[in-house]
Amino acid sequence: MARRLPPLNALRAFEAAGRRASMSAAADELSVTPAAVSHQIKALEEYFGIALFHRAVRSVRLTDRGAALLPYLSDGLDMWVEGCRKLEALDDAAPLVISSAPVFAGKWLLPQLSSFNALYPDITVRLDGSLSLVDFNNDGVDAAIRFGSGPYPDLHVDQLISKDVVPVCSPALLEGEHPLLTPGDLVYHTLIHIDWNAIPLTQPTWAMWLRTAGVHGVDASKGPVVNSDGLAVDGALDGGGVILVSEFLVRRDLSSGRLIKPFDLVLPSDHWYWFVCPPENLERPKVRAFRDWLLETVERELASSKQSGL
Repeated sequence: MARRLPPLNALRAFEAAGRRASMSAAADELSVTPAAVSHQIKALEEYFGIALFHRAVRSVRLTDRGAALLPYLSDGLDMWVEGCRKLEALDDAAPLVISSAPVFAGKWLLPQLSSFNALYPDITVRLDGSLSLVDFNNDGVDAAIRFGSGPYPDLHVDQLISKDVVPVCSPALLEGEHPLLTPGDLVYHTLIHIDWNAIPLTQPTWAMWLRTAGVHGVDASKGPVVNSDGLAVDGALDGGGVILVSEFLVRRDLSSGRLIKPFDLVLPSDHWYWFVCPPENLERPKVRAFRDWLLETVERELASSKQSGL
């Protein structure tokens, strides 16, 4: 049975005016004149034989029937937009958009992407370094790498690496008036703190590490606080202090000697980096290819880390 619909432009004009409660705002949104919006809405009212707006000199207000119609149209237009977005995402030529926690993206994933490009030269990866939560329905993101304790309901999830942390710093801190030789020497050095936005008492902290190391007399609350591992790593590389960070993420800096581990004590964490995406996205070959490559590469890197002692 054929669907009987009023003119689609009239529906769009009504939905925009009803949602914005303004003919002028609707006109700006649709890139037409207010008179054109008013004309379309009048045509829709004639089509239905009812009034959809109460009109005043400088304002409009939905009638009861207009208010009843509006949510159906808004939901329908949202579904049209989502359908078009998904169609564009299915295009094999479209970039594969991966949202990732910035430090994971910068310190580990980006240097690894050359191997993915060699395996899949036809897939262009667009890497979005962000801590923001992803709305897979509206943000145009195919998959994400996130830091947290999980679980993530309604998403496909793979654990990547744990957030166990160790102290690291510039080798310059081993020299000077107060060389960093024992944990007690931290009293002379800046402790850089990272706020991982985790649940209190679960994220690794300097107070936890010092307590585990049996160190007394070091004020674990002093020192700058940053909101990402990446900023903390930059500060440590510049000799600005000592940080607690995932050894996995800075293994290249450790291997090159740009950073050192002054102490080997590891502080466990129940937080991980995860690969997450809507289950249906894994049905797309390029998302599946990236996910499989990512898991294999992380596993290989972890094995290499264990063998090298890093």
